[in-house]
This record gives sequence, C-alpha cells and structure tokens, in this order.
Amino acid sequence: MFDKLDSYKAALDAVRPFEGDTLRELRDYYKIGLTWSSNALEGNTLTISETKVVLEDGLTIGGRPLRDFYETVGHGAAYDFMFSLMGERDISVEDIKTLHRLFYRQVDEALAGVWRDRPVIVTGTEYVFPAPESIEREMAALEAWSHTERAHLHPVEYAAMLHLKLVSVHPFIDGNGRTSRLVMNLALLQEGYQLAVIPPICRADYLAAIRRYQLQGDSRAFVAFIAERVMESEKEIMRLLHIPFPKG
Repeated sequence: MFDKLDSYKAALDAVRPFEGDTLRELRDYYKIGLTWSSNALEGNTLTISETKVVLEDGLTIGGRPLRDFYETVGHGAAYDFMFSLMGERDISVEDIKTLHRLFYRQVDEALAGVWRDRPVIVTGTEYVFPAPESIEREMAALEAWSHTERAHLHPVEYAAMLHLKLVSVHPFIDGNGRTSRLVMNLALLQEGYQLAVIPPICRADYLAAIRRYQLQGDSRAFVAFIAERVMESEKEIMRLLHIPFPKG
C-alpha cells in the first residue's frame, strides 16, 4: 500500500528543504485548501475563493453565516499552530485541546478546548460514543497508544489511526472531525509526509470508512483512503514545483 507513496516522498525529500518564498507559498496554498475542504465536509458554505479572502484579508463575506467566517478564521489559526509543532515527535492531549481551542474559540469560547459534558449522537451511524465521564480516561489511553505505537506503524497508518481513534472518542461537543483531521495532518508533517486533504466530493467514502472502523473494527479502508490522499498531495506538489515523477 505504501511503496508508491514512499517513492513520491523520496523524490520530494531529494529536493528538500523547501525554503523562503517556496515554503511560504506552499504553506499558504495548503492553508486555504485544507481549511476550505475540512470546513466544507462539515457543512460550511464558503467557497474556496471566499475562504482565501477571509484568511488573507480578514473580510467577512456578504450573505454567508457569521459562524462560517468564525470557523474559517479559527481553522486558519489552528493550522498555524499545527505547523509550530512540526519539529516535535509527540502529540499530547494538551496539543489536541489547543488545536480545538484555536479552531472553536470564536464559535463558542466557553466550549473551546473543553471536553464535552453530555452524550453525543451522530446521525447516520449506530455507533455509540463514549459517555462524558469516560472521556478523560479515553483520551489518556489515546495518548498512551500514541506513544507506544508510533514507532511500530508506518507513519501514514499511524496518522490515519490517530484520526480514527480521536474521532471515535468524540471528546468535544462540536468540531471533532476538523480537530481529528488537524491532528492527523500534524502527525504526517512531523514524519515528513504531505497533508491529507479530503475534498467534499470524497465525503461519502471518507465517512463510510470511518463507520466501518467504528462498527466493525476494520481500519483498512480508512488507512488506504488516507494514503491515497497523501499521495495526491505529493503528486500535486511535484507538479507545482516541476519535480520529475519517480519511474515505475
């Protein structure tokens, strides 16, 4: 599953490090794309061009809900924080709380970075999420799993599993999907991989793979899905930078 993906990574590694304007332009490019796609998966109505205006100019968009603006600004702030942790080899519960707090604080400051205190029901699935009183324990277990398993899994599988486990705990009252995708992408960046950007057109496949894990314990479809998305980002960067594609 990972051989071709890793061959593209090797081709990118050969021309690293990205510096100066190239690095800035790539980070800005994916800040807009990742923010738009992740928000759109959850029903945010801003287009990618409107997302660009919000993130680059700080302007609200006429006729759009104010919440959509807050979600976009918040995701941009969380994205910047994600990049500040690139040099680490660890993702803590406090990092997860901070990512959520940055994303959610303008939506509802009182709930930003705070574990939910009531049950949650997600439409479209029979999966039963952990009770509020067990979230602290579940998140401690997730952090312990992260420390133990990171060295034993392929980095893309590790990142995908971290997403699955976090979104299945659903520790926050809202914003769990976006936080899980940020955490997954942080794990990818820390290992030198490209971002997994999930376009809205892939929403049904994405959700089906999550449900398969939650209801059947089978993570293979989700891991393969994320590996494909990472490889698409690798190929996109190679096209943008005119890097030759690996043979075979």
